[in-house]
Amino acid sequence: MSLDKALQTAMTGVPECLASGYVDMDSGMVLSVQTVDSHPQEVIDTLAAATADLFQGASVTYIENIFKKFRGTEGDDSHYFQEMFIFSENLLHTFIRTKKYPSHVICFVCRKNANPGMVLTKSRMSVDAICAAV
Repeated sequence: MSLDKALQTAMTGVPECLASGYVDMDSGMVLSVQTVDSHPQEVIDTLAAATADLFQGASVTYIENIFKKFRGTEGDDSHYFQEMFIFSENLLHTFIRTKKYPSHVICFVCRKNANPGMVLTKSRMSVDAICAAV
């Protein structure tokens, strides 16, 4: 299955899902975007940079290193932050770092009235199928 098809299939299972995307933070590229509506290219172009800031920004990296120090796991390549929810005016944005590719993040954008627990559950359930398509 192609990455585009995997994201489109996942969208049908995630409640109130309007868009999905797959970001490679190492390359700074959005590898795929699926959406039910058109969005300005400028928004799609900045998705990779914004996602990298969320997961790999200086403050986040600093916090991760502090936790690693306290846990005695300094030097390992693991990441403390795996998933993030962002509630905007009208939308719920979900970002999930994949375990198979730690520098990759799957993004889902849902209407704000979606149940956050169900959005997270259904988003998590789609990760393996999406990663298999990469």
